[in-house]
Amino acid sequence: MKETVDTPRWKETFKVAWPLCLSYTPIGLACGILLHAGGFNFLLTGMVSLMVFSGGAQFLIAQMLTVNAPILTIILMLFFLELRYALLGSSLSKYLQGQNHRFIFTFALSLNDENYAVNYLKFATDKNWTPNDARQVEHWSLLFWTISNMIGALIGSALSINLEVVDFALTALFIYMIVMQVKSRLSLLVCILSGVLAAVCLIFTKSTLGLVASTLLASFTGFAIEELLKKRNKNSFLLRDIGSRSNGPVVEEFDKDSDIL
Repeated sequence: MKETVDTPRWKETFKVAWPLCLSYTPIGLACGILLHAGGFNFLLTGMVSLMVFSGGAQFLIAQMLTVNAPILTIILMLFFLELRYALLGSSLSKYLQGQNHRFIFTFALSLNDENYAVNYLKFATDKNWTPNDARQVEHWSLLFWTISNMIGALIGSALSINLEVVDFALTALFIYMIVMQVKSRLSLLVCILSGVLAAVCLIFTKSTLGLVASTLLASFTGFAIEELLKKRNKNSFLLRDIGSRSNGPVVEEFDKDSDIL
C-alpha cells in the first residue's frame, strides 16, 4: 500500500496563491517605478506597500504626489477609495468566527480585492479551507507585491523619468480602470457627471479637495438614481448593459438570504 504523504499547508496555500502572485509582479514593478518618481525611496516604497497594499491606492498616491496635492486631500481620497474593504471584510467574517483580535488585525491588514476573491471562493467550495490558510494566501500575495514594488523602486532610481510621462502613464491607467468598470448606461452617465463635477469643483475650490467633493457627489448621485430606478422602473434603459438591445437590466438581483455582496 502506498503511504499518503501530507503536504505542508504552506505549499498548498502557495499553489493557490501562485497565479495571483505572478500577476502582481509586472504591476508591482510599474507601481514601484512610479512611486519612486513621486518621491518614495526604496525603504518608503516597501513601507507603503506593506501598510496600504492596494494597487489603486498606491497609484493614486503617486499621481497626487506628482501634482503636489496636500496630504489631507490624499488621506481623504484614500479613505473613500478603500471603504469597500469594510464590505469585503464583513462578507468573510462568518468564516473567521472564534479568531482572536490579533488574527483579525493581521488578516484585515493584508486583505485586498484579489486575495479576497480567492479566499471567498475557497471558503465556499472547500470545507477544509481554514482561516489560517486564507491568511497565508493574503501574506503570499502581500510578499510578492511588496518585493515587486521595492524592485520597481530600485529600477526607478536607476532610470531618469520625466514626471510629465508619469502623469500621462497614470492618467492612461485610470482611464483604463474606468473603462473596465463601465458596464451600464448609468455607470457611463456617472463617469461623465464625475468628470464635470471634478472640473467645476476644482475651479471653485482651487484645491485638490475639489476632487474629494466631486467624487462624493457623483457617487451618492449615482447610488440614489440606481436605487430609485430599481424600485420604480427595473427595465429602465439606464440599467441596461451598454450595447445590449434586450429589455432586461444589467443589475443582477440576488436572493435576500445570499451572502454575496
